[in-house]
Amino acid sequence: MPIFYKYKNQIKLHDGDSFDVLKGIKNNSVDLIFADPPYFLSSSGITCKSGRMKSVNKADWDKTLKINEIHEFNFRWITECKKKLKDNGTIFISGTYHNIYSVGFCLQQLDFKILNDIAWFKVNPPPNLSCRYFTHATETIIWAKKNIKAKHKFNYQAMRSINDPAVNKQMLSLWKITPPKKIEKKYGKHPTQKPIALLNRIVESSTDEDDLVLDLFCGSGTTGVACANYNRRFIGIDNNKEYLEVAKLRIRDALNIK
Repeated sequence: MPIFYKYKNQIKLHDGDSFDVLKGIKNNSVDLIFADPPYFLSSSGITCKSGRMKSVNKADWDKTLKINEIHEFNFRWITECKKKLKDNGTIFISGTYHNIYSVGFCLQQLDFKILNDIAWFKVNPPPNLSCRYFTHATETIIWAKKNIKAKHKFNYQAMRSINDPAVNKQMLSLWKITPPKKIEKKYGKHPTQKPIALLNRIVESSTDEDDLVLDLFCGSGTTGVACANYNRRFIGIDNNKEYLEVAKLRIRDALNIK
């Protein structure tokens, strides 16, 4: 497995195809997987960014496929993920309506137990330029466990306390989290970068210290930064060296490595 960056026994960033790298990861060894797979949105459409009209095209990895091709791809990588998860391990998968229904069906086909469908409310989304439908303001995150009989990890009290310390209520499956702040992109931008607040919550909610977290489409490394923040071990995979360099710098920052 080609290693782009390694820090002690805690952080590994791999440069390569996710399917190839996954072959070298031990089965039943991962506590948590976070995946933000391609949404297949790059179809020459338009969107709004910073008040201006922009193309939705991101890169070749995001080009639109036929629905059966999308589903075959999702089924393949989720199948490999199931092999790597421990029996009590869980997976969080983020997506929009372009991809998330296929993801959910794959999880059911592969006998995962879906625990929650979380709605991430983006609070301040870009406006809809066509004025022909509602403004897209959410993404769905599906949380599922590998084994229906296993007792999965959920740090309930931690989630309850950070939800609203004053009233100490249970955390809802509606998460109000703003998009990445400017400081989160100081080393470079990724077109689908997730906010660190989102990954901090995911990592804290379902892992313990020194647990192993895997992100097979790690992009600019937000999951790795969250793992550094909470003292978890991390394996990140991406096939873009530019984004891996950004991930490395962000993770080193979080670990206070000069």
